[in-house]
Amino acid sequence: MERKINNKNNIPKIEELLKKEKCVALVAPSFVTDFSYPSIVLQLKKLGFDKVVELTFGAKMINRDYHNLLKKSKGLIISSPCPGIVSTVNNRFPKLKNKIAKIDSPVVAMAKIYKKHFPQHKTIFLSPCDLKKPEAESCKYIDGIIDYTQLKELFYKYKIKKHNIGKRTQFDNFYNDYTKIYPLSGGLAKTAQIKKIIDDKQIKIIDGINDVIKFLENPDPKIKFLDCLFCTGGCIGGPHTNQKLTIKQKHNKVIQYLKKAKKENIPEDRKGLIDKAKGLKFNS
Repeated sequence: MERKINNKNNIPKIEELLKKEKCVALVAPSFVTDFSYPSIVLQLKKLGFDKVVELTFGAKMINRDYHNLLKKSKGLIISSPCPGIVSTVNNRFPKLKNKIAKIDSPVVAMAKIYKKHFPQHKTIFLSPCDLKKPEAESCKYIDGIIDYTQLKELFYKYKIKKHNIGKRTQFDNFYNDYTKIYPLSGGLAKTAQIKKIIDDKQIKIIDGINDVIKFLENPDPKIKFLDCLFCTGGCIGGPHTNQKLTIKQKHNKVIQYLKKAKKENIPEDRKGLIDKAKGLKFNS
């Protein structure tokens, strides 16, 4: 199945927001396929962002909802962070629509959290793919979206280059490390502690929409959780990630990034503590 590429130019809108408003960049961990950490933080701030935050705390919060949902569920649950999967199920397998987890994606969850604490900031999502664009544009908590290709265009336009900077440059708020593998195939299942509540044989991990469709055409009744992503390799296989690298090379970049992150000394006020999301719902 071919991906429908959204060629809509979001750059003028993003430039306008950055000029007139205080903006926060919502960064998916897949950014390491194309950009370097911590340089990306400084580059985004030079572009005009007031704050830069990763989606990892949002992922941590929705993991809690997946854990609780699967604890109670008896039948199949299909993961919903990927809008490409959600639209495929809705359009091609309407009988399975009720199997889709009614849980926010990490970006929607993170946008909700940020709006709670910084209501005056405009939230702008940096995306590895086009499938996230309709989701972001229809979400009242997200004010703008730009893909990695467009971000590179902005960096080039404003002559913002990669910087070799000190270790003290970090994401601004709500830090979490272990969910940095979310962009990888199976990242959700591996970080939501699902194996503590259902057997490993009841979990199916699939990446690549053609293989997902094959499974959905004849679902294994033994499977209770389908953790699936549209792109081969997961979000690191998105059309706006570095196409010069293999999936294995991009996978390794995420793993190395996680290892590096675990060694960081993160101040307490930057950590993604559960009470920071108090009063918010990430499911429906």
